[in-house]
This record gives sequence, structure tokens and C-alpha cells, in this order.
Amino acid sequence: MIILGIDPGSRITGYGLIARKQGKLVYVGSGCIRLKAEQLPERLAQIYTSVSEIIRQYQPQQFAIEQVFMARNPDSALKLGQARGAAIVAATQATLPVAEYSARQIKQAVVGKGSAEKTQVQHMVRHLLDLPGTPQADAADALAVALCHAHSEQSLVKLAGQARKTVRGRLR
Repeated sequence: MIILGIDPGSRITGYGLIARKQGKLVYVGSGCIRLKAEQLPERLAQIYTSVSEIIRQYQPQQFAIEQVFMARNPDSALKLGQARGAAIVAATQATLPVAEYSARQIKQAVVGKGSAEKTQVQHMVRHLLDLPGTPQADAADALAVALCHAHSEQSLVKLAGQARKTVRGRLR
């Protein structure tokens, strides 16, 4: 199973792909979509087209994206929300299930504390995926989104298994 994580941005959108192989999470690919257009509508089109191409190329089964956080600048938050929307539309057009996580949840899942710094996230992503070098910040954030989703999904599977055992025990 391949998971595509997205760290949306109106100027740079990071993407990261991981896979679960033999019970271990492994690096598949990552990078940054650097938006060159000056006007926001054209940048949103670039995000949609680029994410759609990544989906076609890697064929992920899961899609995870960072939620919007309220920044000091409302205009920036609105642009971030629109960038997220363009990426989410690309995922839904490919019939991928969409999972959303807050920045705090992502940092907690990867670093162990929700107030972690970007450099700590980069370090842990490198360590968890056994990468030879430190990924660029936006790509590392996207890989962290994918790792968060993988950990959340694994926790849900464990919980479902425990619930099934509990129900079976009560039925006996």
C-alpha cells in the first residue's frame, strides 16, 4: 500500500510517498511542486495538475493532507485553504480516500511532541525512513503527513482487532 502525503502551500507544495512493505514503512519518493505562476488561479491549476500526475505515476491507495491552521495573516490562510482544495480535488478525482491531520497531530506522530520544530521533523523523517540525507523542509513535512496517516491507520486496525476480540468474548 502506498500513501501520498501532501504539505500544501500556495508557493511550494510538498509531496511524499511511503509504502508499507513486510510490516515496515519505506520511502517511495518525495519532492516539491514549485509554483511559478503569479496569479493564484494558475497556481491552483498547477497544484491540481501536478498532484494528479503524481497520483498517475505512483498509484497510491491512500491520500493524506495537512489541515489549514489559522496563521496571523488571514489572506495566507485563505490561500493555503485553496491550495489544499486543489490537491484534495485531484485525490477525489482519482477516487482516493482523503485523510486530514492537524500540524500538531503530525508532529506528535513523527517526533513525539506536537510543538516540534521543522528541523526536528526533518531529522525524524530521515531517521524513520532511513534516508541517506535530510529532505527539503516541504518534502519532509509531506512525508511526515504520510507517516502520521500510516501510524493512525495502524492504530485503527489494532483497535478494530481488540474490539472484535472483546465482542467475541462477550458472545461466548
